[in-house]
Amino acid sequence: MGNQAAYNVYKQNSVYTASPGELTLMLYNGCLKFIHQGIKGIEEHNIVQRNENIKKAQAIILEFITTLDMKYEISKQMLPLYEYMHRRLIEANIKNDKDILVEIEGLVTEFRDTWKEVIRINRQKQNIGDLV
Repeated sequence: MGNQAAYNVYKQNSVYTASPGELTLMLYNGCLKFIHQGIKGIEEHNIVQRNENIKKAQAIILEFITTLDMKYEISKQMLPLYEYMHRRLIEANIKNDKDILVEIEGLVTEFRDTWKEVIRINRQKQNIGDLV
């Protein structure tokens, strides 16, 4: 098995064995990756690269929107933020606007970093519970 094939198997297994929290973190990281590639597409005047990557980032944000559980107050607070990010990604793609992508990159980074902290706190609580 070549290095690339082995890496692909590893990536696939990491998704299959990830907790829901880890999967969410992977989605945030993927969204950031696609935003970076969208920025690169704008900088390099590569319309296809820009369009494809911004659309992938949009799809991730749309997934976050559709999977929110609206029985929780936090979901009701997150929905307008996700909708704003989705709308701005569409606008960035239409207008070929790097500044909008940089803005959304900042928001997604904040969400991702907050999510990382939630995972860290939950792991600490689990470890303490395991000791008791």
